[in-house]
Formats: sequence, C-alpha cells, structure tokens
Amino acid sequence: MDFVTFFSNTPTVWTALATVLGLLVGSFLNVVIYRLPLMMEREWQEQCAELRGESLPAQSPLSLATPRSRCPSCGHGIPAWENVPLFSWLLLRGKCSSCATPISPRYPLVEALTGVLTGLAAWHFGFTLAAAGAILLTWALIALAWIDLDTQLLPDSITLPLLWLGLGLALVPAFADLHSAVIGAMAGYLSLWSVYWLFKLLTGKEGMGYGDFKLLAALGAWMGWQMLPLIILLSSLVGALVGIALILGAGRGRSIPIPFGPYLAAAGLIALYGGKTLTNQYLALVL
Repeated sequence: MDFVTFFSNTPTVWTALATVLGLLVGSFLNVVIYRLPLMMEREWQEQCAELRGESLPAQSPLSLATPRSRCPSCGHGIPAWENVPLFSWLLLRGKCSSCATPISPRYPLVEALTGVLTGLAAWHFGFTLAAAGAILLTWALIALAWIDLDTQLLPDSITLPLLWLGLGLALVPAFADLHSAVIGAMAGYLSLWSVYWLFKLLTGKEGMGYGDFKLLAALGAWMGWQMLPLIILLSSLVGALVGIALILGAGRGRSIPIPFGPYLAAAGLIALYGGKTLTNQYLALVL
C-alpha cells in the first residue's frame, strides 16, 4: 500500500499529522509576522538612502532565518526545548526562562490557530491537492492578518505569490475553473480599487491600502468571482461591527484607521469551506 492510499484511507491519521505540521508552521509564522515588516522597513531605508546618494551604517543581518530567536528584553537565546509549539509556553508559564519577562500569549495563539485550521483543511478536503492548496492559503492568510493588525501592511511578498498560485491551481482546477479565477482576480482588485478612488474623490482621504486590493484579487483567483460578493459582504459586516465596538467600548477615535486585511482573511476562509452553502441559502431566501 503506497502512502497516498494509506492517508486517503485513514483520514484521522492524515488530519492528526496535518495538525502537528500546522503547529510547527505556526511557530515559524510568528517569526514571519514579527520580522517581515522589519525586513521591509530596512529595505525601504536602503532604497531611500541610495536615492539620496547616502550610505547607511552597517547593520546586523536580518532575515527569516537569522539571527536566532531571542528574548527582546534580556537577549537570552531561545534553545530548541523552549521553542516547542504551545508546550514550551505552558511549561515556562508564559515567561522568559532567564529574566521572567512575560511572553505574549499571541505566540501560542498563532500556533494553536494554525494547527487547528491546518487540521480542518486536511479533514475537509482529504489527502488531495485541494487540501495542500487550502493549507498553504490558510498559512498565508494567518500571516497577512496578523501583519496587518500590527503594521497595517499587507506585504507584496505574500499577496502576489498567493494570487499567482491561485491562478495556477485553477488550471487543475482545485477550487475554481480558470475562467472564474481570472475574472475573480480582476474583479477582486478592481472592486476595492474603485471604492478606494470613489472614497478619495468624495472625502480627500484614503480609505484603504493597495494591499487590500491585492488580497481580494488573490481570494478571487482562488475561489472564483462567484465568491467575491460573499467575501466582501462578510468582511465589511464584521469590520463594521468591530469598528463600532472599538469606538463605543474602547473609546477608539473615528479617525484612527482599522486594518481591513484580517476581515478579508476571515471572510476568505469562511467562503473556502461554506461559501457555496451560504450563497445557496441566501438565494433560496431571496428568490
């Protein structure tokens, strides 16, 4: 029996292994979420300095692989046993083993969320190409959502490969046919682009960033144009409710921008698993 047949016939094993893989990748996503914006900022500084004909002071190397993870307070290097997803944070009681500085619960939250959603993709799609695609999409959306929450940035280094991968999978097709995927990418980008310019012409302000256009274009490429109305509706509804709650409950100023990427990411995942069902139920009620 080959491994494809084995995993296809044992969905529980496949789901469990995928969940463990998700936990491990979740630990890496924490690194991506923290370091990728810093790498982008450093790159922008270098480009600006080059345009001015200046040179920046030498800086220590920074990538997703180097330097090793360490405590930001005391500089304590994190050994392997302190970097086990979920368990290390629990064993350390959420504190650095060297200086006892609290470690943000966001780290195990990202790991747990990645593990659960990876397992969900494996269980829902089975041992198939669609499962592999759904898992990659999930990882990308988690990273994008958290980066946007922290920095209000949606890096091209994630959104653009996600767009092209969605179009590539449409050749199979895994989630949508090529015709629907191409129209979905075009319509996804142009719909938010149009809203952006309409809002800017009416108010003189920018209502969202170009990263949101690219993310919706990527979701349209993955799931086809048919899912775009649902994704836009869900993301707008949740974003509006959260925004109102922050203004009323937390006293957040109305002029403070709220990142839209997390809501697009959440709506995209909902559409991935239940988009057709939700759309059919809505049409049944309306028609």
